[in-house]
Amino acid sequence: MLNKVPEVTVYFWIIKILCTTVGESFADYVNETLGFGLGKTTVVFSVALVAVLVAQFRLRQYVPSVYWLAVVLISVVGTLLTDNLTDGIGVPLWVSTAAFAVALAVVFAVWYARERTLSIHSIITTPREAFYWLTVLVTFALGTAAGDWTLELTGWSAGASILLPLGLIAAVFAAWKLGAGPVLCFWLAYILTRPLGANIGDFLASARDEGGAGLGTLGTSILFLGTILAVVVYLSVTHKDRIERSAARAELAPDPVGDRQV
Repeated sequence: MLNKVPEVTVYFWIIKILCTTVGESFADYVNETLGFGLGKTTVVFSVALVAVLVAQFRLRQYVPSVYWLAVVLISVVGTLLTDNLTDGIGVPLWVSTAAFAVALAVVFAVWYARERTLSIHSIITTPREAFYWLTVLVTFALGTAAGDWTLELTGWSAGASILLPLGLIAAVFAAWKLGAGPVLCFWLAYILTRPLGANIGDFLASARDEGGAGLGTLGTSILFLGTILAVVVYLSVTHKDRIERSAARAELAPDPVGDRQV
C-alpha cells in the first residue's frame, strides 16, 4: 500500500485542531441539545466510526475525505469515552487521565516492539494502520480527560483555558526545533491539540455572559465542519499533503532508533 496518512504540514495541524473542536461541540450538541443522552450518542457515533474505518482500511492509499471523516468521528468517540466514564459512572478525571496515559504507553510499546518504528511515514501495512488508529483514539480520550481535569483544578474561564495547551504546544515545537526526537514531539503535539481544540470549542460555544463567543454548540460545529470541508477539498485537488511513494517505502524497513522524521 501507499502511505495511508497525510504528510505533517500546516494543513494537517489546522484540520486536526478543527476536528478536535468539532469532537467537543458536536458531541455536546447531540448529547445535550438534541437530548440523545450519553448512551445513545456513543452508540450512534461508534457505529458511524466503525463504518468509516472499514472504508479507510479497504483503501490502498491516503484519501483525504475518508481519512479526515474518520478523524472527526474518532474525536467525537474519544470525547464520549471520557464523558461516559466521568458523567456516566463517576470515575474521577485524574483516574481517567492516568488510565488513558497507561493505555497509550502500552499501545506505543506493543506497536514499537512489533514494528520497530512509530513514525507515521511508515503506515503502509494493515497492522501499522491498526496501531495508528488505536493510538489516535486513545490520544483523543487522554486529551479530553487531561484537559477537563486541568480545568477542574484551575477553574479557568473558557478563554483563559486555551493558553495552557497552546503554550505547551509552543514548547514542544521549540524542543523539536532544538533537536528533540521528531516522533516524540509529533505525538506530544498530537495529544495536546485535543485539549486545545476542545477549549476553543468551549470558548466559541459558551454564552457571552460566561466569557465565550456565544455561537452555541450547533453554530460552532457548523462553522468548523464547513472549514474542514473546505480545507479537505483543497487538499484533494492540490495533493499538498501526500507523502511521496519513495519516502513511504523507505520507512518500511525497521528503524533501529525509532526517531525518523515524522
